[in-house]
Amino acid sequence: MAIEIDIRESFVQTPPALGMDAARLLSSTTKTRPQMREITPRWLLQLLPWVQVEGGVYRVNRRRMAQTGPGRVRFSEHDGLTAAEPAGLRAISVLEHADDRLLQELARLFVVEDRPAGEVLTDNGRGVDKLYLIVRGQVELSEAGAYGDKQRLALLTHGDHFGEMALFQHLAETPRIQALTPCTLLSLDRSAFQAALDTEPRFRLEVEQAVARRRQAEAQSNDYGEAVIDLQSGHEGQPVLPTTFVDYDPEPVEHHLSAVQTILGVHTRVSDLYSSPYDQLEEQVRLTMESIKEREEWEIINNPKFGLLNVALPEMRVPTQTGPPTPDDMDELIALVWRKPAFFLAHPRAIAAFGRECTRRGVPPPTVLIAGSPFLTWRGIPLVPTDKLCVHFSSQGRLVSDILLIRVGENQGGVVGLHHTGLEFEKTPGISVMFNGVDAKGIAHYLISAYFGVAVLTGDAVGLLEDVEVGNYHTYA
Repeated sequence: MAIEIDIRESFVQTPPALGMDAARLLSSTTKTRPQMREITPRWLLQLLPWVQVEGGVYRVNRRRMAQTGPGRVRFSEHDGLTAAEPAGLRAISVLEHADDRLLQELARLFVVEDRPAGEVLTDNGRGVDKLYLIVRGQVELSEAGAYGDKQRLALLTHGDHFGEMALFQHLAETPRIQALTPCTLLSLDRSAFQAALDTEPRFRLEVEQAVARRRQAEAQSNDYGEAVIDLQSGHEGQPVLPTTFVDYDPEPVEHHLSAVQTILGVHTRVSDLYSSPYDQLEEQVRLTMESIKEREEWEIINNPKFGLLNVALPEMRVPTQTGPPTPDDMDELIALVWRKPAFFLAHPRAIAAFGRECTRRGVPPPTVLIAGSPFLTWRGIPLVPTDKLCVHFSSQGRLVSDILLIRVGENQGGVVGLHHTGLEFEKTPGISVMFNGVDAKGIAHYLISAYFGVAVLTGDAVGLLEDVEVGNYHTYA
């Protein structure tokens, strides 16, 4: 039986044109420099004025403070029980110089009180006989206005306290004090406090001296707590002019430059053979320096010793009215940093949350161009974005962040960045790249160093809006 074979099927078909894979063997690929998502605009580093620091130390001289502002009490939790830290009670002015044993005894005497939202702790005319510490929640102090409307005097939150002088006498005239949210408070009754003072004579003497110092300081200080300069005004008669002087703080704050350093290793084989079209060593150094600059900005905001979030004074911290950042909250911040505020600093999600609140009220914030980039503004002050202000979950499970308002410049008593330029082996201003030798494995090492810091010249140069909710959205009809 004859078998027919189709000869055409036994041959491989020839492609009609040169294939892509083969063609690429003769082409030169166009390459980019190495990219990195970590690189941000770092607006804070660009907008801060920088001061050259010689000797590694920057001293901030100020007028002597005759009276310090109220501090914030610290708390601790053990086995689900909340207690005031004895040392944290020094934030209360009459206990600032109290004996450690007295503070430990007082911390033991505080009683936990849970108050629901809306409950009135004290109303006008009822008086106060207790010292209250706010562990959680918000408390409003208000009075009736001349036309019957409510006038808010203060909004207190975690760590704040009220009723301090009630430990010594019954306060008949007090504002209306109301819990705006569910609150956990620690209270100390006047009778328990007086009994603790009676356990040892010197305890009472210390506290009475502290009260006397406080009253004297109030008489000898200006509205900012600084020792007063005695002046005479008027144009009649022959008055005897006062003699005065400006006293200085005997213990000025000194800022030592901080450092960010690392040792970069690059194998000589890599830099010799694979440095075209881009120099491998240059790219390694460039990306490492970018990461160093990102760390600098993070430290300037978050460092536990000198970061702006941590050096903001208690009286310069504002809680939000309702959670999200509203125009009213931003106005409260401006009222604190009212002397030539330069810019707000916020996480992009916090700025978006503020924009939503403005849209809800029908007051969309205008924009302004800075260095070619658009920024939202409020009252003409730009909102500068940074991802170094973290978004995190609060103890109540809310997604929150913080917003800073900053005044800048030495002449304005504001915030200044600190650095030291002119370093040996300086690659860019303030960053040096020093060759550190080649090891036995043929790896070249380079020490990369940056020295920096930040200083707040006067306490009212930084305001902080705390725990702003960034996850609040509105549904429109």
